Parts: sequence; C-alpha cells; structure tokens
Amino acid sequence: MTKLRVKLVQHTPEPDKLVSAAARLCYSRVGVEEIMENFTDEGVSRFLNILMEMGHQSPIEHASFTFAVEGVSRVLTHQLVRHRIASYSQQSQRYVKLDQFDYVIPPDIEKIPEAKEIFERAMREDQDYYNSLVEILYKRHYDELVRGEGLNEKAAQQAAEKKAIEDARYVFPNACETKILFTMNARSLFNFFSLRCCNRAQWEIRDLAVEMLRQVRKAAPILFKNAGPECLKGPCPEGRMTCGKAEGVRDMFRNL
Repeated sequence: MTKLRVKLVQHTPEPDKLVSAAARLCYSRVGVEEIMENFTDEGVSRFLNILMEMGHQSPIEHASFTFAVEGVSRVLTHQLVRHRIASYSQQSQRYVKLDQFDYVIPPDIEKIPEAKEIFERAMREDQDYYNSLVEILYKRHYDELVRGEGLNEKAAQQAAEKKAIEDARYVFPNACETKILFTMNARSLFNFFSLRCCNRAQWEIRDLAVEMLRQVRKAAPILFKNAGPECLKGPCPEGRMTCGKAEGVRDMFRNL
C-alpha cells in the first residue's frame, strides 16, 4: 500500500510579478524589463488583484508549474491526462518491470476489514499472475530470439524481458501505483482546480488537487489566492447535483 506524495519541483521565478508585468505591458509604452524593474511588491499585489477581478486570464499563461507526484493510482492518472493543456511524463509499465507493485487502497475499502482483506488478496494474486506471465513469455521470447533470430545472450535477455512485461502488464489493476511528472501553466491550473477541488470530484484526484493548490499558493500567493472550486466565486454551479456544503468548502479553501 502507498500514499500520495506531491512536490512542486519547479516553477517560473516570481510568478506573481511576471504575470503582473505581462498584463501591464498590454497598456504600457515601455518594455517588460523596465516594468519589472519598477514594480514594487505593493504594485504587484495591487495590479494582480485588479487583473484577477477582471477575469483577464491570458497573461497568467506565462507562469508555469511542474509537479512530481508519486503514490497515486492509474485511476487518478487516467483522469489527470484529460487536462490536455499540460505536459506529462509517466513511469512506463512497458519498460519498468514491477517485481512487487505498490497499490492505492480506497479509504472506504480500508475502513472495512473484510473489504480490505479481499482487496489485498486480489493485489497479491495480480502480482502472482504477472510474475507467472513474465516467466512464461520471457522463456518463449528468449528462445525465439536466440534460435530464430541469432541474437547474442545479453541482447536476447533484454529484448525478451521487454516483450514479456509489455504483455504481462495487462493483468495489473487500476489500483496499481504510478509516478508522474507534469507541467501546467497557471491558466490550466485554474481550470484544474475549479473541477478537481470540487467535492463532487473523485476522492483521489481531489486530494491531489488540494495539495497542489496548497503548494502553488506558497509560490504565487496573489495569483492563486482565489483559486479552487467554482463555489468560491459564487453559487454552486452543480444544480441538483450540489454537495450542499458550499459554506464549509469556502471556509476550507480560505484557510488552506
């Protein structure tokens, strides 16, 4: 079993200042370097607050943020990569042999001993199936590569293992842990937070989104101070599907 680990590993230097300068450039006679030289902390705060209240979002695309995430399931990453204005690098099950895969247990399953026992047994069985398939496939591919194609021992071993694990991985469950590095610009992050910080988002990606927001607020406190689910800006947009807890949600994100 594994747990979520999130780290903001890199971001645009002084993102609040850069976004403010980019926005101000649209209305200025001077260049961006001079704008940035003359910006005080108070000026950045005042200008960026006005910008965000206006909803003028194109300048915020100049700031980007890169996250390293581990201890998440393939369920989560299948949702994450739907956010298409981003760059992703994910651990490959095709090239990485998982001799003992980690997995994510949903909290509602973990709370019930009987359910947890069934879940963990399924994980152990999946690992056994994977190991058996790798062994069977490896032997066949190795023999074909050595006898049929004349590869030397080392080359045949490497090629046979790759061919074996890329098919054996099909037995792995959605719970299988994965690692991913991704970069989003601030505008994409606003959209991500509005959807994935909502109480109606799936629990695992919501946990990820909340932790990401906590970290980017430290890096760009003015830019992201009002980022979060849509109910922070007004009435809940979910209609009859609302969680009915908007006030509690607002309090949580004000104090994040």
